[in-house]
Amino acid sequence: MAAVSVKYLLVWPLLWLCVRLSETEDPRISPDDDPLRPYAHGHGPSHSHRHVRDCLSVTGGNTTHETRTPPHRGGAPESTVFVSAVLGNSRWVYGHMTVVPDPLRMLSVLEPGGPGGCEGNRRASVEETAEAAGCLYAQNGGFFDTKSGACLGNVVSDGRMLRDSGGVQNAQFGIRRDGTLVFGYLSQEDVLDQSNPFEQLISGVVWLLRNGEVYINQSLKAECDETQETGKFRTFVDVVSARTAVGHDAEGKLILFHIDGQTGVRGMNLLEMAESLKSYGVVNAINLDGGGSSTFVINGSLASYPSDHCKPDGRWRCARPVSTVLCVHRPRCQPADCSGHGHCEDGGCRCEEGWQGPACDTLLCRPPACGPHGVCTASGCVCDAGWRGENCSQECLPGFYGDGCNRTCACVNGGSCDPVRGLCTCPSGFRGKTCENVCALGFFGPSCLQECVCDHQCPCDPQTGSCNTTLRGETNSTVHRAGRCLADQMFTLWRRDEEEHREPPHLAERTWMLLTFTLSALLSVSLVLHLVRACRGAAYHHESDRRDYSYVPLTHINGAAPAGKSGFQLDDEDSQDEIWSPSRSGRTGGDE
Repeated sequence: MAAVSVKYLLVWPLLWLCVRLSETEDPRISPDDDPLRPYAHGHGPSHSHRHVRDCLSVTGGNTTHETRTPPHRGGAPESTVFVSAVLGNSRWVYGHMTVVPDPLRMLSVLEPGGPGGCEGNRRASVEETAEAAGCLYAQNGGFFDTKSGACLGNVVSDGRMLRDSGGVQNAQFGIRRDGTLVFGYLSQEDVLDQSNPFEQLISGVVWLLRNGEVYINQSLKAECDETQETGKFRTFVDVVSARTAVGHDAEGKLILFHIDGQTGVRGMNLLEMAESLKSYGVVNAINLDGGGSSTFVINGSLASYPSDHCKPDGRWRCARPVSTVLCVHRPRCQPADCSGHGHCEDGGCRCEEGWQGPACDTLLCRPPACGPHGVCTASGCVCDAGWRGENCSQECLPGFYGDGCNRTCACVNGGSCDPVRGLCTCPSGFRGKTCENVCALGFFGPSCLQECVCDHQCPCDPQTGSCNTTLRGETNSTVHRAGRCLADQMFTLWRRDEEEHREPPHLAERTWMLLTFTLSALLSVSLVLHLVRACRGAAYHHESDRRDYSYVPLTHINGAAPAGKSGFQLDDEDSQDEIWSPSRSGRTGGDE
């Protein structure tokens, strides 16, 4: 009994080991025996985007790609299996067409095997990649190097640039951040544009439909080059094979298209696929990797019929390990953090107050709502300094300035305040930082720059420049004091100037005094002499007057002469005197 127990204990580990080995080993490996490569060397044409623009100028003008911004709608993605006859041919094809109503939130470009697949040049089956990512539907995407496993063309996955083709001109499909679908040929500037960057981007080969019309012949001119395993590029276009494509309809819904086949045996060529897509209402579409790479998966399980044989048993068909995958999943918030302005609920962003849009990246207050003098924020318009109002269209009220117009101006004397920095603009007649000073005497006008033109340099009115003005009391008192001061200084200067220019005297002061004294003495002596002489003259004249008169008694004159005398006689004492007569007096005077 013990031996039996030990035997069973040994058997169970061996069975478990065998099961694990059977699970890990997969003898069904694709040998890549159904290749469908468009180029002989490398990937993509060697010419520039300008060459493509010139080739397509007749049909598309200067535009080398088409865009469509679908409305944001709800609904779940749907996939349809079809078996139908090829238009204009007796062949029948089997395939899938998947409709994605909200591409921005429901579609992702996946790296092979998960993140880091392109950087590590890994290859993985669509089943493996889709199961790990939880895809509802998935199909193979872009081309890859079958030898190195490197992803080819442009690859952007959920906003991450994984590979930049350097401007190689192949047909592109992408979804920008705002949900815009892009189909066609892109310049390097278009790919790297960060104003509305790509969230998803993948490269194909050949633009199948443009604006509802088959565009294959134009694509041949834009992408023409030698092909790799299937010969010329035209052969790549014309050969029937398994195919995959991506496009959109008139409503902006994304269309994934898959056809089973085998190169040169069954399936569709590109013209037939373009016509089939057109019949389903597809507007723009590009071709993706096909042949043995063409794979479609539903919920992590293979739903298509691969064309590659299995190795080592060729009786079976195996799915090829491929590069990038287009994954249709449940709605996801895009971006996952809702741009930092919301949180994700059931695949949609619930935005914080002040933000809107599927990604919560758009302010409710959007330019130009705040005009040229404000900035939109989550809380509304934030006005520049000097502006106010809900849309920042009103200047600050008089007397206020600065941010929010909450600072008070310091201007006086009627000065106006700059609403931004608070600088004062003074009225005519005033100056200073706050217009606190009247113009200096002799000046007037704005900024006190004009000079008065009054007579005698008199001051004028500081505001009007009028010379007929009465100055203010304080100014008038100042002018009065200044006038007296200036007058005293002027008289002092004049005296000083006169003394400096006066000629020096010829004689000294002492000499003048001696001369003055001498002349005074001489004048005094002369006066005395004249007085003496005058006195003598007066005495002499007195004596002369006495000699001109004689004493004659009145009795004699009356004729009563004494007796004994007859006639006229003179006394003895007067005998010597002469009797005055006018004639004699005249002679006497003349004798004298």
